[in-house]
Amino acid sequence: MKFKVIVIIGMFVTALAIISSCQGETELNFKRYYVNGSTVYQAHCQNCHGANGEGLGALIPPLTDSAYLKTNLHQLPCFVKNGLTGSITVHAKPYAQAMPPAELTAIELAEVLTYVGNSFGNKLGLLDVDMVTGDLAKCR
Repeated sequence: MKFKVIVIIGMFVTALAIISSCQGETELNFKRYYVNGSTVYQAHCQNCHGANGEGLGALIPPLTDSAYLKTNLHQLPCFVKNGLTGSITVHAKPYAQAMPPAELTAIELAEVLTYVGNSFGNKLGLLDVDMVTGDLAKCR
């Protein structure tokens, strides 16, 4: 009887350790992408979109619209990598200023999108390099 209890407790502890180690890895990746993304944002995006993602008046859209980001989640890597022309609507305001392409690698794109997607009131979670690479392959 004691042996069965010990085995069950051992299985429970092992399962708990496996689950917590998986969560730890995901959380670690998120933090790494977020911190690195902050640096990429400061170097490549902040000049136009602002330190707090507020944009620039009627010229540059803010990055504070989670609805826009969620709706266009899989196009965001293409927008950043290749630039964006034409009019978009963010917070019910039209913006027609062209966004120049950014010379960023797939990992830098994933990092900056994770940062933007979880800053300025946004909560999109980890946007990893595998997702970004797949999205980039579908750019038009």
